[in-house]
Amino acid sequence: MARQTGIIKLKGTIGDISFYKSGDGHLARTKGGVDGNRIANDPAFQRTRENGSEFGRAGKGGKLIRNAIRVLLQNAKDKRVVSRLTKTLVAITKTDTVNERGLRTIQDGDMATLNGFEFNLNGKLGSTLFTPFTTDVDRVTGDVELSLAPFAPKVRIAAPGGTTHFKVVMGATELDFANETSTFESTETAILPYNAQNTAAIDLTVTLTENSALPILQVIGIEFYQEVNGQMYSLKNGTYNALSVAQVDKV
Repeated sequence: MARQTGIIKLKGTIGDISFYKSGDGHLARTKGGVDGNRIANDPAFQRTRENGSEFGRAGKGGKLIRNAIRVLLQNAKDKRVVSRLTKTLVAITKTDTVNERGLRTIQDGDMATLNGFEFNLNGKLGSTLFTPFTTDVDRVTGDVELSLAPFAPKVRIAAPGGTTHFKVVMGATELDFANETSTFESTETAILPYNAQNTAAIDLTVTLTENSALPILQVIGIEFYQEVNGQMYSLKNGTYNALSVAQVDKV
């Protein structure tokens, strides 16, 4: 591929060259590749079809996760979260030892690989929150919990400049990859002052389906605010808000 550098940026196709815009800027590339009918039917492309099937399944799984946690994700994501999540889910699919190649699934793979996945590389939870926390999933009741002992925000949270307040958010989702459905619940603390005084203990709980057999994914995040004339504003439109996978629980 080539980068467009002129004043006028093109979009579309001229001859065998396609002009388009991506996260890397305005690019151009020549048409090419193998005929689609051959890929779909030629035995020589069996591996290609298998890889394509699993990549497509990972893409759908990523969309399911993003849609499930959208309430929190819309406040804490980077421009490449879609491709990064898909790449991780492709890797998880390849750990499936139950199904044959081409039919491997996310839910039969090692979903623990998602632990620690950061939805916003501009503000990682792992380099933002430095106080211990505990999580728990009770499948009988459906309760998913987060607990933090009292801590001093200015000591335990690396906040971006301009922060005056913050809040901790938590959500959990049951993921039915086969039927492409999910259940999601979220909760959060009040907006708390970003100072050197200890907070109260933080205990957040959401309740999902009792006795669920589906994979459960729990996410934890921090959102930053700036107080101006008594009003709270999301700091820099949420650019540095953090959201991360805290745990994945499978039956």
